[in-house]
Amino acid sequence: MAINQKWKRKPKNKVKLWTQWLGIAAVLLLLLFIGIGLLTGAKTTYRLYSNTIQEWTTQLKGSSFIYLFEMENRAYGAAHPEGQRLPSFSNLSFQMLTSLTPNDPRSLLGREIPGLSSYNSQIIIAGEGTDFTNLPIESEPPLEVASKGKTESGEEKEMDESKTPTGQEKVFIYHTHNTESFYPHLPDKSTAYDGKVNITLVGKRLAENLERRGIGATVDFTNISELLRERGLKHYQSYDAIRPVVKEAMSSNDSLSYFFDLHRDSLPKEKTTVTINGKEYGRIIFVIGAENSQYEKNLKFASDMHKRLEEKYPGISRGVITKKGAGVDGVYNQDLNPNSILIEFGGVYNHLDELYRSTDVVADVFSEYYFQSEKVSGD
Repeated sequence: MAINQKWKRKPKNKVKLWTQWLGIAAVLLLLLFIGIGLLTGAKTTYRLYSNTIQEWTTQLKGSSFIYLFEMENRAYGAAHPEGQRLPSFSNLSFQMLTSLTPNDPRSLLGREIPGLSSYNSQIIIAGEGTDFTNLPIESEPPLEVASKGKTESGEEKEMDESKTPTGQEKVFIYHTHNTESFYPHLPDKSTAYDGKVNITLVGKRLAENLERRGIGATVDFTNISELLRERGLKHYQSYDAIRPVVKEAMSSNDSLSYFFDLHRDSLPKEKTTVTINGKEYGRIIFVIGAENSQYEKNLKFASDMHKRLEEKYPGISRGVITKKGAGVDGVYNQDLNPNSILIEFGGVYNHLDELYRSTDVVADVFSEYYFQSEKVSGD
């Protein structure tokens, strides 16, 4: 009799359990409809816009999205960067929920340490020794820059600005921060800027090297520092100030195909110098603005140059980085031409002789790149 009563009570328990599950499902469904109603019916200021989604996704590396594309189209499998591993679901979730990127302390400390968040750089190709601790540093010059620097050669002091463009030049070299100088040539070590002995000498030497290799080049010596002072502009507006100069060069000379903006870094000499065959060279690094319409083409050009440099002169290139976000220009006028790059030549502690050797190297590698590109284009 007890057994029969046990079996009779069991169906009642099942009904009770199903009732509980239906109640929970109904509540969840109700909450879902309420949520949808809030998102779609609330005031526009409270809606979930695409900007919100963008903020979440910007925490992820671009290469991570390739795996999502691959789920729909296997052809994307060939686009994975070399050596790139499939990111774990926990890693991706952690980045989206916390806005923190593993192995990049800037994503955490940038909110706590003033100024750190302005280093919005991404290492695309890391040269020997390059990491987030030794990326290019940009310092602001004084309001007025005097001309006190000296070189060993009096001839170097006089920049040949009398060269008249022939209309056949292929390379336009300019200097957005034209007064960036070098301590070995400055009597007063309290400043790293000079009105005469500065990065423009490196640009002049690079143009001469290219000319000797049969590539026409023209150098712009516009004093952007003085222009900023006259117009009451800030240092960060240097790229805006020089933009009309670059556009004028493009409109007046249709033959120009490559645009090099030369700078020098502010890092210690051990970070900006390499010894090759017993001689010291100023290392270089390519900087590409990640917020311009020509970004991918600029990046390809810089990456090709880095690879060629490393093949012939290992260690001379510190790599290729991109910059975007708050505190940086993010464009660098590279939207004007797909073959525009910013090159940091050496650093503030390098001697001009070391930088001149570097221009020999860059001219050598670029000439090979240029003539091969011309041949392919001709074919």
